[in-house]
Amino acid sequence: MSSASAALPQPGRTKAFLRLVMIEHSVFALPFAYIAALTAMFEVDRNIHWGTLLLVTVAMVGLRTFAMAANRIIDREIDARNPRTAQRELVTGAMSVKHAWTGALIALVVFLGAAALLNPLCLALAPIAVIPMVVYPYGKRFTNFPQAILGLAQAMGPVGAWIAVTGTWSWDAVVLGLAVGVWIGGFDLIYACQDVETDREIGVMSVPARFGIPAAVTGARVCHAVTTALFVWYGAATGAGVFFWLGLVIVAGAFLYEHSIVKPHDLSRLNRAFFQVNGFIGIALFVCALLDLLVRGLTV
Repeated sequence: MSSASAALPQPGRTKAFLRLVMIEHSVFALPFAYIAALTAMFEVDRNIHWGTLLLVTVAMVGLRTFAMAANRIIDREIDARNPRTAQRELVTGAMSVKHAWTGALIALVVFLGAAALLNPLCLALAPIAVIPMVVYPYGKRFTNFPQAILGLAQAMGPVGAWIAVTGTWSWDAVVLGLAVGVWIGGFDLIYACQDVETDREIGVMSVPARFGIPAAVTGARVCHAVTTALFVWYGAATGAGVFFWLGLVIVAGAFLYEHSIVKPHDLSRLNRAFFQVNGFIGIALFVCALLDLLVRGLTV
C-alpha cells in the first residue's frame, strides 16, 4: 500500500458493511412485500397491523442483507478479476472476510428472530428461504441461467409477507412472487451484459456469456412481458381496483422505456435502466396498490 493510500481515511466497519451489501437496494424488494402484506391485511380485517408490517420489514432487510453479504464473500475472487467489481470492499480490504461473515450472521439471526415473532409457519419456512440465497452466487459456476435462481430467491418475499400476516399459504401471493422473481431475473439479464467479455475470459457462466448480448436483451424483454401478465393475474385474483390498474399501466410504460434505452449494441444507459427505472417500478406500483387498498376500505 502506498503512503498516499494509507493516509486516506478508511471507512468504519459498519459503513463498509452497508456499502458491501448495498443496503439502499432494498427498494427493489420491499415494495412488493408490502403489497402482499397489505393485501392480506385487507382480506383479513381491513386494518393495517403496524407491528406485523415492521416485522416484515425487519425480516426482509435481514434476509436480503445476509444474501448480499454471502454473495460478496463467495464471489470475492471473481470480483477481484473483474475491473467493474475490483473496488468492492472485500477485494480492496476495506472489509475483512471475518467481519463480513459476522455481519452476515447477525443479519441472519435478525431474519430468523423476526420470523419467529411473526408466526410458527414463518419460522418453519425461514430456513428454506435461506437456501437459494446461498446457492445463487454459486449458480454462475454450474449453470448458464443463474438469474433463474435469483428469481426464485426474490419470489419468496411476497409469499413470506403474506404468510407473515395470515399464517397460511396463498396462491395469490405466489403469483405476485413469480411476477417479482421474473422481473428481477429479467433485469439481471440486462445487468449481466456489461460483464460479458470478462465472464467469458474467467469462465463465469451467464446467458449473455453463453448466448450473447442480443439473446440476453430479448430474454429480458420476454421476462418483463411475462411479469406484466403476472401482475394482471394478481390484480384480477385479488379484486384490485382502478388505482392498482393505473399503477400497472405506469409499470408497463416504465418497462417500455427501459427497453427503449437499452439495446444490444448500446449499453451506455444500462445503469439508468437498472437503478433508476427498476427502483421507480417498485415504488410506483406500491403507491398505486396502497391507494387502491385505502380507497377500497383499508383502515390505517
